[in-house]
Order: sequence, then structure tokens, then C-alpha cells
Amino acid sequence: MSADNMPTAEVSVSPELVRQLLTDQHPDLAERDVQVLANGWDNLVCRLGGDHLVRLPRRAASAGLVANEQRWLPGLAGRLPLPVPVPVRTGRPGRGYPWSWSVSPFLPGEIAARTPPADPGATALVLGGFLAALHLPAPADAPANPSRGIPLAGRDARVRSQLPHLDDPVERATALRVWESATAAPEWAGPALWLHGDLHPANILVEHGSVRSVIDFGDITAGDPATDLAVAWMILPAARRGEFRHAYGRADHDTWARARGWALSLALVFLAHSADNPLMAGIGRRTLDAVLADDPGPP
Repeated sequence: MSADNMPTAEVSVSPELVRQLLTDQHPDLAERDVQVLANGWDNLVCRLGGDHLVRLPRRAASAGLVANEQRWLPGLAGRLPLPVPVPVRTGRPGRGYPWSWSVSPFLPGEIAARTPPADPGATALVLGGFLAALHLPAPADAPANPSRGIPLAGRDARVRSQLPHLDDPVERATALRVWESATAAPEWAGPALWLHGDLHPANILVEHGSVRSVIDFGDITAGDPATDLAVAWMILPAARRGEFRHAYGRADHDTWARARGWALSLALVFLAHSADNPLMAGIGRRTLDAVLADDPGPP
């Protein structure tokens, strides 16, 4: 599949900028060691000493995501069964940097995209339980997100434009069949539920072989829970997805069908925009393979 690069950073973000902002706004943290930990689609993430991280948006589209974390994550964290990176300090624009930024605790572990959990069955139970705790009705002023939690019809044009880029005609045909099956399912008719919005193996931390925490709530929003349930195809073998669904407890047939559609849609996005990011391309390829293998074939 042909692919583009990650979104380009719109401002220069660097450890030097982090230190300058800390010196101005949180001087008690300014002498700690600053090292780049990740430079992703949305944020530069730096390790700050031994027990904190600094997250700075690298483009305008992600600036509001940090603000959403700062606003909503503290209230949600207390009911979740896994640790999440609740901001402990907030930063404001400065030194030519135009957006808010956060200091949060460092949560130990390796991302599941590099170090998969050792026990898929335990992973299914942990992640299913985590989403069951998160997916409760959200207030009317929960953050809106134009591409997550929405009806699948809102992603139809994008998916259909990406399918022709799959090189294998058999894959293209199977993917189209999966997508049409998912979009034929009735839309979510329940209340808008709290969603992580970007739950994939690069946002799940594993320590000593077990899932320990969930990170990066920048896409936090409310809507159709199928968006988050797509993680079942991203991290679990087929034989364990039923355990995940059972641990979650309330994914009916239609929600599960939409979740598979979300997994396909996100896989195509990862593949289409990760020419310079092998990690995300790998997530996309593995997810696509899992979704296509799950297809029962033409009726």
C-alpha cells in the first residue's frame, strides 16, 4: 500500500524548548534531565527526570487535545482500573511556542506495539474491564471529535478512497466486504459514552508481560463505543476476542460489527500515513491482517 509521511510538525519543539518553558513556568522542575521519548503524529513527549513526562503539541490540530486531557482526565481517572497519565502540571504558551502543554507522571513499561503482552487471555480480560469502566454516559459538554466516536458513515468516503491503494486485489475485495458489512449495521442508538478515542498498541503499556496502563487520551471524546472496541483486532488473537467481548459485557452483534469496521478504518489510516513511521505501519498491517482473517467470506 502506498503511504505518506506522518503529519509535519508546525512548530519547532525540542528538549531545549522544554527546558526554557520549565524555567519560566515551573522552575522547580527545570534542572531535571530532559530526553526525547517519542515524537508522534500529535506530540513531542520528553522524559523529565525519573518520574515525569512533558507533552507538547507539535501541530495546531493537536493543541486542543492536550487541553481536553487537562480538563477531563482528572475526573475520569478515579474510576478506571488501570493507571492513566493525569496531568500534574499545566503549561501555557511562551518562548514563541503557541499552545498549552502538560507535565504528567511517568508510567513504567514498554508500549505493546514493541513488547506484546505475554498472556493474551489476561490481556483480553484487563482491556475489556478497562473499557467497561470507561464507557459510561458522558456529559453534554464532553469534547467533540470529528473522526472518532461518530457513525461509520462519516468515515465511508475516506475508507473507500484508501481501499484502492491496497496492492492485493483479494485483500481489496475482502476489505470492501468487511466495510460494507460494518456500515450496514445499525448506528449506535444509546447515549454518547466516554471514549479513549485512540486505543491502539502504541498507547498501551506493558510491564513484566502484563498490561499496566493506558496512555495518550488526547482524542478523548464521547460517542459510539465501537471506536474503542476496535482494539480487539489490534492486540488480541482471534481466539481471545470472545473473552474480551465477555469481559466488556455489553457489545451486542451490531456494536461488534461496527467495531470490526473501525478496526479496518484505523488500519488503513495507519498504513496510509506511516511511510516514515515503521511502528505505526506495523500496527496497521497487523490490524488489517486480523480484520481480513476474521471475514467469513461472501454470503
